[in-house]
Amino acid sequence: MNNEKPVSVITGGTGYVGLALVKHLVSQGENIRLFLLEDHPCLDGIECEKIFGNICNAEDVDKCFKGAETVYHIAGVVDISGKKEQLMWNVNVGGTKNVVESCKRQGVKNLIYVSSIDTYPDKFCEGQISERSVYSEVGLESPYAITKAIATQIVLDAKDDLKVCCVQPTGVIGPDDYMGSSVGAMVDLFIKGLFPVSMNFGEYNFVDARDMAVAMRNAVDTGRSGECYILGGHRVTVDELMGFMANTLGKKKPKVKISKALLKPFVPLVSKAMDIAHLPPMLNAFSLSKLEENCNFSNEKAKRELGFSPRPVEETIRDTVLWHRKKLEGAV
Repeated sequence: MNNEKPVSVITGGTGYVGLALVKHLVSQGENIRLFLLEDHPCLDGIECEKIFGNICNAEDVDKCFKGAETVYHIAGVVDISGKKEQLMWNVNVGGTKNVVESCKRQGVKNLIYVSSIDTYPDKFCEGQISERSVYSEVGLESPYAITKAIATQIVLDAKDDLKVCCVQPTGVIGPDDYMGSSVGAMVDLFIKGLFPVSMNFGEYNFVDARDMAVAMRNAVDTGRSGECYILGGHRVTVDELMGFMANTLGKKKPKVKISKALLKPFVPLVSKAMDIAHLPPMLNAFSLSKLEENCNFSNEKAKRELGFSPRPVEETIRDTVLWHRKKLEGAV
């Protein structure tokens, strides 16, 4: 590691976005320090400094941020099961407060925070959704959305003390899903032949974690302090997603497409089965509602100011499926 280069700290470096950013920054020859709760094999072979601690402990955060020029704050708790509400408040809000205050104390110049498009309460409106300048819990229902909105505003309020930018990804996918996402669980089931039907409703906006990583690094140089940037990729219907996955595996897309009316009565049963199988909550009332929200997010600001360039969604889904197949074969 070149100790003469500025230090960039990454919190949450083993998750989808974090690992993609780690790999991107290392490929650019940057000096990386990771703030981790615990080590993970996905970091094997990656040249970086590791400091272990808890983001909810201000002293741990100070220790990690000392001497850093840039902090990428990615660590957070995502939960749609309703079982981790207090943890989300502790980490998403309390942890972010610690990050911001530590950045001030340690003289950090740049803070790039991964917010969420779930901070937008108007997703059942028509038309395109663009960035806001103020974020609050007003109009939000899920604890995750509320905690991320509050945390986003905490970061934006620090714009006079250091450069702060918030990126707001849509549904993140791509390879290297070591932590196990809800979408990843669905991909695994599809590969195993346990997802034999499609749906005649629903769509979502997906972004590749690798494209996010490039935009986040660019935010340090070209992002404007106190601004949010939506990192939205491509809108894909559930049926299109099934088709892309089938093509990658050389299979036929499921012919049967079920309706929401037919699926809805079985959602509690499916959700319970996922819980028993210790799988991410792939299908429950919350995720079902997400499929009907307006996912027409504008990424023009991020393209213009961060050089954000989402790759073709077919490429992302192909790489995602092939990585999961390798994982199931024990090759990763």
